[in-house]
Amino acid sequence: MYQKALEQVVAEGGKILVEGGVLTGEGYESGCYVKPAIAEAENHFAIVQHETFAPVLYLLKYTGDVHDAIAIQNGVAQGLSSAIIGSGMAFDYLFFKQMMSSVFAIGGFDKEIELKMLKQGIKIEYLEQAYVYDEKVQEAEVFGNQRRRWLSAQFHYFRVGFLDSVKDLFLKGNVDYFDKAFQFIQPPRALLLGGTGLLAMVFPALDYMLNHELTFSLKWIVLFALVCFSLIISVPKQFWNFKTLGALAGLPKGIYVMLLSLLKIKGANKTFIHTKHTTTYPENKV
Repeated sequence: MYQKALEQVVAEGGKILVEGGVLTGEGYESGCYVKPAIAEAENHFAIVQHETFAPVLYLLKYTGDVHDAIAIQNGVAQGLSSAIIGSGMAFDYLFFKQMMSSVFAIGGFDKEIELKMLKQGIKIEYLEQAYVYDEKVQEAEVFGNQRRRWLSAQFHYFRVGFLDSVKDLFLKGNVDYFDKAFQFIQPPRALLLGGTGLLAMVFPALDYMLNHELTFSLKWIVLFALVCFSLIISVPKQFWNFKTLGALAGLPKGIYVMLLSLLKIKGANKTFIHTKHTTTYPENKV
């Protein structure tokens, strides 16, 4: 059944990504022991609709909303569990386990892992077509606590890694490590947007009241426009809808909350701050 299932995947137009095979040799004379296989398939393939009782993982591509993915994974006749796998980071398990054994962060462990990897010269690949669906907190108080933790971790790892990254830059030519450590001192996008927007309004007002030329003020206006443009083009067009426009209306409040969080970051990376998620969609239960 195992070998036949793999052959049928190819016959139906699929692709074998990781070849399996029946184990041979001493101890495997029965022919009942096989290697795991990974196949690219479609929802209507027999391997998807019927259980093979063998270590065969099938991958299904989809486009559109996450609801489409849930509908696809639920649309099987065998009635067994399957999963949509999505995360901001994907690691080999043994590598991740080894890396985490040397991480002692309470907040911002992802930043510590990233610094360690880049210091060792390990490349981090960006998957352009991988979308991560992650609930964003809805309440201002929870949002503030979350950003307080993030900002504290960001500044902490700048202090920890910057001088070491400068040394590695000149002695080992490790540009990636230096670039990441330097990024930690850069303001978050919301504060960058709010800061440049505020200066783009304040300086023209001052120039007008003092009867100065607007040459310097225009530079802030252009800079603010460029920041807005860079943020707009970074959002895929399929995510622009009325909900997006509603979220943009809440930006001033979000910027204000982040500014308050910036003033309260001391020690936030040394204490676990729970982020409470409040939005669920019962109709999407799998």
